[in-house]
Amino acid sequence: MRQKRPSNESEKHIETMTHELGPIRVTRKEGEEPFHRAGKALGMNVIDYWKWAVSDLLGNTERGGIAEFIVAMDFGVIDGVRNSWEPFDLTTKNGIRVEVKSAAYIQTWKQEGYSQINFAIRPTYGWDAETNEWGTEQKRQSDAYVFCILANKDQSTIDPLDMDQWEFYVLSTQVLNEKLGEQRTVGLATLLKLGARKTQFREIAATVRDVASN
Repeated sequence: MRQKRPSNESEKHIETMTHELGPIRVTRKEGEEPFHRAGKALGMNVIDYWKWAVSDLLGNTERGGIAEFIVAMDFGVIDGVRNSWEPFDLTTKNGIRVEVKSAAYIQTWKQEGYSQINFAIRPTYGWDAETNEWGTEQKRQSDAYVFCILANKDQSTIDPLDMDQWEFYVLSTQVLNEKLGEQRTVGLATLLKLGARKTQFREIAATVRDVASN
């Protein structure tokens, strides 16, 4: 799941500067880094922020990040930092660009029934944080998609950290382009008709390699 590009207001502010600012290289936090003022720690650190900000792992916002992290674990590429600005989500060790999508039947809010499983697949103009430029072609930016479904339908036992509660479906971007064109969303039934391959944790990377090579 990608973040929005900086707003026009941010661009106007940048235009008033007398020199260019290159992209900032983000480093991994350990969690013990303190909030501080006037050189003195305030008693709260980054772990406290993480607990406050991202404890709702089931909600739509953080579930997408969890799905990306799970796929990254499978790929063996979690030693860096998530790049929210890239036009696709992950790159495998052998260079395959992957988009990760997530959905769930159960949400954190009151529901009248289970949620329908749908994924966003619309073509986009990719934005490059290194150059601050948009791409010229509207397209799907990855080589393959991994569609992740938190499939447990029991509120009392649902756990996004349990790999056995997830289902993973892999499909090449080429198939989406050929069969669905510029369609913006897709449901599970359609993915299965298109030949999406169901797999499980620890087999996602191999499935992506097979799908992307065909």
